[in-house]
Amino acid sequence: MIPGSNSDHPDFRKSFLFAIQGFRTAVATERNIKVMLAVGACAVVAGIFCGLDLLSWAVILLCCGVVITAELLNTAVETVVDLVSPEFHPLAGRAKDIAAAAVWVLSVLVAVVGVLVFANAILN
Repeated sequence: MIPGSNSDHPDFRKSFLFAIQGFRTAVATERNIKVMLAVGACAVVAGIFCGLDLLSWAVILLCCGVVITAELLNTAVETVVDLVSPEFHPLAGRAKDIAAAAVWVLSVLVAVVGVLVFANAILN
């Protein structure tokens, strides 16, 4: 497909199915996606156990979604870098490291938010 062209552009249903296929591929092939989904599931179970209020649920679910999205983007960056630079190149390594660092920074921040949300639920 040519950028900016509407010819041969998939319809909404096909685009949605491509997105589902991408998510399935990431879950099947990437360990970190599985870990993040498991941690997100644990957060949901903990939220049920703690009886989170509506705003706390919104924060927890948003945090889970943002971290999983960041990991999907990191996986996409790594895949493209591997495609354009199959042999080792310092710049390719740097790009992959920086993308992974973005997910790490976000994960640390989300962990802090999770501690605050659950501490508030437990202490109140």
